Amino acid sequence: MCTLKGLDITALVLVIIGAINWGLIGFFRFDLVSSLFGTGTAFTRIIFALVGIAGLYSLSFLGRDRDRDRDRTEVK
Repeated sequence: MCTLKGLDITALVLVIIGAINWGLIGFFRFDLVSSLFGTGTAFTRIIFALVGIAGLYSLSFLGRDRDRDRDRTEVK
C-alpha cells in the first residue's frame, strides 16, 4: 500500500490548485489566483512558484511507483 508523507500531500494539493487554476484560465479566461491575490503581486508570484516547484516534485511520484512495482515482482 502506498503511504503519502506530509510533503507529498502538500505537493499534491498545490498541483491540484494549479490544475484547477489552469482549467479556469483555459475554459473561462479567469485566473483565480490573480483575482484573489492581485495581478503580478509578490504573493501571487510566490504561489505560482510554489505550484511549479510542487509540480516538479510530483514527478518523483512516477519513479516511486515504478520502484514499488519492481520490488513487488522481485520478491516473488
